[in-house]
Amino acid sequence: MAIRQVAAYAHLSETDVESLTRELDAIRADVEGSLGARDAAYIRRTIRLQRLLDVAARIVIHRSRSRRGWLLGTVALAAAKSIENMEIGHNVGHGQWDWMNDPEIHSNTWEWDMAGLSSQWRYSHNYTHHVYNNVIGVDDDLGFGVLRVSPDQEWKPDYLVSPIRNVLLAVIFEWGIALHGLHAARDRALEVGGSKGGHELAAKVARQVGKDYVALPALSGRRWRRTLAANAAANVLRNLWAYVVIFCGHFPDGAEKFDPEVLEQETRGEWYLRQMLGSANFNAGPAMAFMSGNLCYQIEHHLFPDLPSNRLAQIARRVRALCDKYDLPYTTGPLPRQYLQTFRAIHRYALPDRFARVAR
Repeated sequence: MAIRQVAAYAHLSETDVESLTRELDAIRADVEGSLGARDAAYIRRTIRLQRLLDVAARIVIHRSRSRRGWLLGTVALAAAKSIENMEIGHNVGHGQWDWMNDPEIHSNTWEWDMAGLSSQWRYSHNYTHHVYNNVIGVDDDLGFGVLRVSPDQEWKPDYLVSPIRNVLLAVIFEWGIALHGLHAARDRALEVGGSKGGHELAAKVARQVGKDYVALPALSGRRWRRTLAANAAANVLRNLWAYVVIFCGHFPDGAEKFDPEVLEQETRGEWYLRQMLGSANFNAGPAMAFMSGNLCYQIEHHLFPDLPSNRLAQIARRVRALCDKYDLPYTTGPLPRQYLQTFRAIHRYALPDRFARVAR
């Protein structure tokens, strides 16, 4: 059942919540106070690495004569796209590097290499998702409007096709994110006026499709089919990886869901608690952490979404210690297990409640 009283669910007194808040605020202050040249060098080095990998992958795709060479180049290109999407685009879009005051690496100027419009994503993700993480009927990322991932979501007949929708969403994830951002932009326009975002998104889609499926293949001359196929395959591989990472951070067992009642007079400490209870990590070494945009530390990212991703491993040690201190769950596990739990939930809650209970 969706949580209605966060502190009561966590068995924490008001004094405990205030103490936890001070300790989490101290983590933020310590990290912010130590940001400097090494962090700036990290993001600039990451951008250079991503661009070099992208160029090298495209050279291999174009120059190689074998199927193995094409496969190697395509996988490298998918890796480059994943790094740009997750460790750079997602994290820059969160404002994690705005403190550098570099106009080229700023949340207001960075446009990522995927179909969605960064400005629309920033509103749908940074605001409607991160502020209202896993609140039923408020967080639009809870099932992305097409999947039922909790028994507290009202069942509808069209959820019966959720297993099929899930596969399609994984394959076309960047397009799902684009439409999700457009939906949020239209909701915002209804509230405050202004553009509904359709023309802006159409222009971005035209640029993206033109680059991947027209311009770059055309530059390959007679080998245009090879480039076209590689671009399409790399985009699908990037979509699948991003989908797995995002879903494993929000929908496995232990990532709690919340009743809208929790938002009534919610304190900063209760907001912290909701982020900790409503998110999930997965085990990852340095390489996988980097390829996931450090979203293997989803709990820490939700606590401090605007702190640089290269600091999340450091933050995680302190957050886990606080969970032990206050007897709070710290949901994590191997990536395959986290995804299998998510997969099971999607299939279980596709059924009407009377059948979903039997399927437990």
